[in-house]
Amino acid sequence: MNSFKGNIRHILTKGNISIVTIDLGNDIHIKTIVIETPETNECLKLNHAITILFKETETNIGRLSENDKISTVNAIDGTLLRIEKGTLLSNVILQTPIGVITSTIFSETINTLPLNIGDKVTAFINPHEIMLSY
Repeated sequence: MNSFKGNIRHILTKGNISIVTIDLGNDIHIKTIVIETPETNECLKLNHAITILFKETETNIGRLSENDKISTVNAIDGTLLRIEKGTLLSNVILQTPIGVITSTIFSETINTLPLNIGDKVTAFINPHEIMLSY
Protein backbone atom coordinates (compact mmCIF):
# COMPACT_ATOMS: atom_id res chain seq x y z
CA MET A 1 0.00 0.00 0.00
CA ASN A 2 1.31 3.43 -0.95
CA SER A 3 0.97 5.85 1.98
CA PHE A 4 1.80 9.55 2.27
CA LYS A 5 1.13 12.24 4.86
CA GLY A 6 -0.29 15.61 3.93
CA ASN A 7 -2.71 18.37 4.87
CA ILE A 8 -6.17 19.15 3.56
CA ARG A 9 -5.95 22.30 1.43
CA HIS A 10 -9.36 22.50 -0.24
CA ILE A 11 -12.79 20.90 0.08
CA LEU A 12 -15.57 21.22 -2.50
CA THR A 13 -18.89 19.77 -1.36
CA LYS A 14 -22.19 19.12 -3.13
CA GLY A 15 -24.85 17.13 -1.30
CA ASN A 16 -23.09 14.36 0.61
CA ILE A 17 -20.02 14.14 -1.67
CA SER A 18 -16.79 16.08 -1.24
CA ILE A 19 -13.76 16.49 -3.45
CA VAL A 20 -10.83 16.87 -1.09
CA THR A 21 -7.47 18.28 -2.19
CA ILE A 22 -4.49 17.17 -0.12
CA ASP A 23 -1.13 18.97 -0.17
CA LEU A 24 1.67 16.40 0.05
CA GLY A 25 4.48 18.95 -0.11
CA ASN A 26 6.92 19.65 -2.94
CA ASP A 27 4.06 21.33 -4.87
CA ILE A 28 2.20 18.01 -5.21
CA HIS A 29 -1.56 18.03 -4.65
CA ILE A 30 -3.78 14.97 -4.77
CA LYS A 31 -7.56 14.98 -5.16
CA THR A 32 -9.89 12.32 -3.82
CA ILE A 33 -13.64 11.82 -3.66
CA VAL A 34 -15.29 11.02 -0.32
CA ILE A 35 -18.91 10.36 0.54
CA GLU A 36 -18.76 12.64 3.55
CA THR A 37 -18.78 16.36 4.21
CA PRO A 38 -17.19 18.66 6.78
CA GLU A 39 -20.57 18.56 8.53
CA THR A 40 -20.61 14.74 8.78
CA ASN A 41 -16.89 14.16 9.47
CA GLU A 42 -15.03 16.48 11.82
CA CYS A 43 -11.70 15.45 10.26
CA LEU A 44 -12.61 17.06 6.95
CA LYS A 45 -11.28 20.47 7.90
CA LEU A 46 -8.83 22.75 6.14
CA ASN A 47 -5.19 22.25 7.21
CA HIS A 48 -6.08 19.00 9.02
CA ALA A 49 -3.21 16.49 8.90
CA ILE A 50 -4.20 13.39 6.98
CA THR A 51 -2.70 10.28 5.39
CA ILE A 52 -3.59 9.18 1.88
CA LEU A 53 -3.43 5.53 0.89
CA PHE A 54 -3.72 3.88 -2.50
CA LYS A 55 -3.07 0.34 -3.65
CA GLU A 56 -0.18 -0.57 -5.91
CA THR A 57 -2.69 -2.18 -8.27
CA GLU A 58 -4.55 1.15 -8.56
CA THR A 59 -1.43 3.03 -9.64
CA ASN A 60 -0.77 3.31 -13.36
CA ILE A 61 2.59 4.16 -14.92
CA GLY A 62 3.18 6.05 -18.14
CA ARG A 63 4.87 8.89 -19.94
CA LEU A 64 3.24 12.07 -21.18
CA SER A 65 4.70 14.56 -23.58
CA GLU A 66 4.10 18.23 -22.95
CA ASN A 67 1.00 18.33 -25.20
CA ASP A 68 -0.64 15.08 -24.04
CA LYS A 69 -3.82 15.34 -21.97
CA ILE A 70 -5.57 12.71 -19.85
CA SER A 71 -8.56 12.80 -17.52
CA THR A 72 -6.73 11.64 -14.39
CA VAL A 73 -5.97 14.67 -12.21
CA ASN A 74 -3.49 12.88 -9.95
CA ALA A 75 -0.15 12.62 -11.72
CA ILE A 76 3.16 12.39 -9.87
CA ASP A 77 6.42 12.46 -11.81
CA GLY A 78 9.27 10.25 -10.74
CA THR A 79 12.32 8.26 -11.73
CA LEU A 80 12.19 4.50 -12.21
CA LEU A 81 14.27 2.92 -9.44
CA ARG A 82 13.74 -0.76 -10.09
CA ILE A 83 11.45 -3.41 -11.56
CA GLU A 84 10.59 -6.56 -9.64
CA LYS A 85 9.45 -8.75 -12.52
CA GLY A 86 7.17 -11.69 -11.82
CA THR A 87 5.54 -14.24 -14.06
CA LEU A 88 2.15 -12.50 -14.20
CA LEU A 89 2.58 -9.24 -12.33
CA SER A 90 5.51 -6.93 -11.77
CA ASN A 91 6.21 -4.15 -9.29
CA VAL A 92 7.51 -0.91 -10.72
CA ILE A 93 9.15 1.27 -8.08
CA LEU A 94 9.48 5.02 -8.59
CA GLN A 95 11.33 7.66 -6.62
CA THR A 96 9.19 10.81 -6.51
CA PRO A 97 9.51 14.14 -4.68
CA ILE A 98 7.14 12.81 -1.97
CA GLY A 99 8.80 9.39 -1.60
CA VAL A 100 8.71 5.96 -3.17
CA ILE A 101 5.60 4.90 -5.12
CA THR A 102 5.03 1.29 -6.14
CA SER A 103 2.82 0.27 -9.05
CA THR A 104 1.82 -3.32 -9.79
CA ILE A 105 1.26 -3.90 -13.50
CA PHE A 106 1.04 -6.85 -15.87
CA SER A 107 4.50 -8.27 -16.53
CA GLU A 108 3.88 -8.28 -20.28
CA THR A 109 3.40 -4.50 -20.10
CA ILE A 110 7.03 -4.04 -18.98
CA ASN A 111 8.15 -5.05 -22.48
CA THR A 112 5.57 -2.97 -24.37
CA LEU A 113 6.15 0.39 -22.65
CA PRO A 114 9.30 -0.17 -22.51
CA LEU A 115 10.60 0.73 -19.05
CA ASN A 116 14.24 1.13 -18.10
CA ILE A 117 15.92 1.98 -14.81
CA GLY A 118 16.46 5.75 -14.58
CA ASP A 119 13.58 6.62 -16.93
CA LYS A 120 11.41 9.61 -16.09
CA VAL A 121 7.85 8.30 -15.76
CA THR A 122 4.59 9.40 -14.18
CA ALA A 123 2.39 7.62 -11.65
CA PHE A 124 -1.34 8.16 -12.21
CA ILE A 125 -3.90 7.57 -9.45
CA ASN A 126 -7.64 7.94 -9.96
CA PRO A 127 -9.30 10.12 -7.29
CA HIS A 128 -11.86 7.43 -6.41
CA GLU A 129 -9.03 4.98 -5.61
CA ILE A 130 -7.49 7.11 -2.84
CA MET A 131 -8.43 6.39 0.77
CA LEU A 132 -8.03 8.84 3.63
CA SER A 133 -6.82 7.96 7.09
CA TYR A 134 -7.55 10.51 9.78
